[in-house]
Amino acid sequence: MSELVLQAQTRKVLGKKVHTLRKEGKIPAILYGSKIKTQPLQLDYRTFETVYKQAGESSLVDLTTESGKPVKVLIHAVQRNPLTERFEHVDLYQVDLKKKITADIELSFINESPAVKELGGVLVKSLDRVKVECLPEDLVHEIQVDLTPLKTFEDIIYVKDLAIPANIAVVEKSDETVVLVKPPRSEDELKELDQVVEEKVEEVEKVEKKEKEAEEGETEGEAPAKDQKTDSKETSK
Repeated sequence: MSELVLQAQTRKVLGKKVHTLRKEGKIPAILYGSKIKTQPLQLDYRTFETVYKQAGESSLVDLTTESGKPVKVLIHAVQRNPLTERFEHVDLYQVDLKKKITADIELSFINESPAVKELGGVLVKSLDRVKVECLPEDLVHEIQVDLTPLKTFEDIIYVKDLAIPANIAVVEKSDETVVLVKPPRSEDELKELDQVVEEKVEEVEKVEKKEKEAEEGETEGEAPAKDQKTDSKETSK
């Protein structure tokens, strides 16, 4: 992958006023790291979006500002608007190239499992990323997981089976499951499932019937309570 460059400007707008930056197509950001002073920055929205698609949170980026030469950073965390999914804030971490760091590397699942294609199984992913430890410059954008070894429902791909570069140490347990294929439900299982659903519906109907009968009995025995209940409803309206 070619070097990724992200340009930033020193941010003077702080606190709650940062919403004005977002309206101008900017993203509030902050740069921090060991032995450096925390620095508020702002990024161009479209430029950051493009870089983030390529870098994710496990690729080094050359960050440039008007105040000095480029520094190596990781996009450490992003905050998105829960409704629009637009970026609202970015944390940038300046790394020390001589010190190991821990990071999450995404798993990219490639090819097709014969157990899915030929046997109609269901692919079940237990992990979509793995935590690793390495020097910053040894980080990779993703780790590919070939699904072709999953030929039967007994086959499982574990963390120890992943093709990890020699200079990267995986923090996860080696025997942790990454992906497997479950067999499709049999007709008997589907019938049992339908039966369970029907039984639950019947139980709910019985409970509702009993509650209704109890309410009617109480109403007949206590006329004033009925009037009070009606008055309460009218008042609430």
